Amino acid sequence: MTATASETLTGRQLFARIWKYSLRRVLFPICVLAPFAYFFPRLAIFYALCGAYDACRNRPVNAETLRRYFIGNGWGTWMLSPINILLDLLSLPYMNKGVYRLADLPPAYQDEVTRVIRAANDADLVRQLEERSKQNQRTMFFFRWYGANTNTSPNVPAFHQPWKYVQTIGVSIFNRRISTSKHFGYLRASLRVLYNLNDMKDDSAYIVVGDTTSYWRDNKLFIFDDTLLHLSANDTEQPRYCLFVDIVRPTLFPHLMAGVLTVVRYLTQSFKFIYYKNWKIID
Repeated sequence: MTATASETLTGRQLFARIWKYSLRRVLFPICVLAPFAYFFPRLAIFYALCGAYDACRNRPVNAETLRRYFIGNGWGTWMLSPINILLDLLSLPYMNKGVYRLADLPPAYQDEVTRVIRAANDADLVRQLEERSKQNQRTMFFFRWYGANTNTSPNVPAFHQPWKYVQTIGVSIFNRRISTSKHFGYLRASLRVLYNLNDMKDDSAYIVVGDTTSYWRDNKLFIFDDTLLHLSANDTEQPRYCLFVDIVRPTLFPHLMAGVLTVVRYLTQSFKFIYYKNWKIID
């Protein structure tokens, strides 16, 4: 995920951007995809079919979406597409809606989401985090990471209670006029729950997932499958504080799905700074 802000690119920055696009759009297809298809044709066909299904879940399905998925920042999601399709099957009969309302979740899930939001509001997190985040474009505080509590200041004991479905609890803070580029999440073992903690004054703070745009001024709660192409924007003159929660995806096999997320925790515990390389991480 990259941050965007109004700025004039220097010569070095412009060169870096041109190189980055050349690497993704020219060198990656020629030097990686073409040899892979030549030497492993059956596996290449398998991945092409999985990727086609996965990419076509996005709306709209156009050249830009396909380019981003196959040779842009979605290639990691493409590599994991066979696993994600298996997770889709394990989630049946709960269909993936892409974008969810709270009422779409099973009652036990609704209860945990409501409780974690209540705990965040009771902790007055905006006031507590304001001073520590105001110097950064984007800041992320983690209180829980894929099922494991973290010792974060401020301490919110309610975040550390036993949860059955809540896996990750954090607060995402965008400073004034900061946005992400369009990007894909990687794994569909969880759903992303966002709840805006402060009141936004206009419609310049929003999230876009496919063809759905949700404005934080109107709807503070937004739940979605983050492997879909999405972006978050705060084009206002005030910071945006958003509760950031991952929950186990609804399934008849919640322990199995939670087990997948436990593996993710062990694989990513020391590398959060890579995935969130454009954030100031505090945990």
